[in-house]
Amino acid sequence: MLKGKVFPKIIRLRFIWYRKAAEQGLAEAQKELGVCYDNGAGVPQDYSTAVYWYRKAAEQGLAAAQNNLGLCYATGNGVSQNYSTAAYWYRKAAEQGDVVAQYNLGVCYATGNGVSKDMSIAQFWIKEAAKKGDQDAMDVCRKRGW
Repeated sequence: MLKGKVFPKIIRLRFIWYRKAAEQGLAEAQKELGVCYDNGAGVPQDYSTAVYWYRKAAEQGLAAAQNNLGLCYATGNGVSQNYSTAAYWYRKAAEQGDVVAQYNLGVCYATGNGVSKDMSIAQFWIKEAAKKGDQDAMDVCRKRGW
């Protein structure tokens, strides 16, 4: 059984190793480092720094980082809120098959946030996410009779 402050030490160690790998250009480590800053895991929470690392990984084509960067733009965490830029990053990730990004992009089209409202495109992306088991997407499809 682990006692005391072991978990904070493990979290801090994880952060240190992600940082080393991220600085060497590994996209997955850059994304994970962004998550650390986004959540304040092993380091003080810093949305701007999270965006920096998400962007580095997203520009290398990592779909999960592209989705996370889109979320930052949608919420305004670490950047000025910009739904068009959020939709741009969601699309890049969605086209690679990222299920969360597919759902997020579908919601953009359903609400008209960052894109022209288009329910047929919204339906396409939300159904893609539902096919892969995304619970929110499945709920929307069931509710709308898709």
